Amino acid sequence: MRRFWFIPGLILPIFAWLSYFPLHVASDQMSDSGEKTQQSAEKQQMDIQIPPPPFSEGIFPCSECHADMEVNLKRRKLVEFHEDIVLKHDEKNRWCMDCHDANNRDMLHSASGELIDFRESYKLCGQCHGPKLRDWKAGIHGRRTGYWNGRKEYLLCAHCHDPHSPKFKSMKPEPPPKKPGPIK
Repeated sequence: MRRFWFIPGLILPIFAWLSYFPLHVASDQMSDSGEKTQQSAEKQQMDIQIPPPPFSEGIFPCSECHADMEVNLKRRKLVEFHEDIVLKHDEKNRWCMDCHDANNRDMLHSASGELIDFRESYKLCGQCHGPKLRDWKAGIHGRRTGYWNGRKEYLLCAHCHDPHSPKFKSMKPEPPPKKPGPIK
């Protein structure tokens, strides 16, 4: 009997350690009508607030200018309007209409054509940047404020990254701090 004393001493700490990590798995639930519905882990999370995207002044809603314009899907350099936007985000393979919806200019769209509100643009970014989306949801990437067990606020990708040129610009480092003199 004494030979097996280490089994409970080894297994219990392992189960305690594993139970520390929450599992985010979709669960089956019964609706009011008795039908099984599946809730995603996103819907089960606590109250998460996301501020609106950082639009430039007077640029949104896009439909104010684009409502009467004919849609031009041809890849080209913009010269009349939005000439300040220079695409440096997989520019050899991407074009404005790969993300912006041609029929509803106030929306984005996924690769499958599903409309995405600008306030949920992380879904669009996450199609190509899946590991970053996972890290953003976990609070590892990006900025999150709030409480660990309550209301949280996440910033969208566009709050930190220009969606048309997401790489941070290089910065000149500041000089090191000066060594303080003797205390008088």
